[in-house]
Amino acid sequence: MRRPATPPRRTAQLKPPPRQERVAAFRLGISAESRAAFFLMAKAYRIVARRWKTPFGEMDIVARHRNDLVFCEVKARDTHDGAAEAVTERNKQRIVAAAELWLAHHPQDAHRTIRFDVILMVPGKMPRHVVNAFDATR
Repeated sequence: MRRPATPPRRTAQLKPPPRQERVAAFRLGISAESRAAFFLMAKAYRIVARRWKTPFGEMDIVARHRNDLVFCEVKARDTHDGAAEAVTERNKQRIVAAAELWLAHHPQDAHRTIRFDVILMVPGKMPRHVVNAFDATR
């Protein structure tokens, strides 16, 4: 009895490795988010989620503080001014959209006061926490 012919194997298309500067930027971002989370915990915030992924993008930190639900964007740059300028209108819209999705998935948080904070990270300096950095108006 003859065996049926096996189909030819497909060779996996390998993606090219990421560029060095992209890898460095990713690591810097992860490090900054970790330091920002520890900074918030030292200020009595309870971290609920980190790097929460949505179709709109990634939410860096979601935290609770007293009766507030805080959505934090973390920006790491060479200067505090550079980090602040990196929070664009498009970033704000993405964060607000992700926050709306969070509330849809976590209705127990609907009674909390919603706040959007930014944490500015600069090497060798203390983080700068901008409380209520922007509102949800589009």
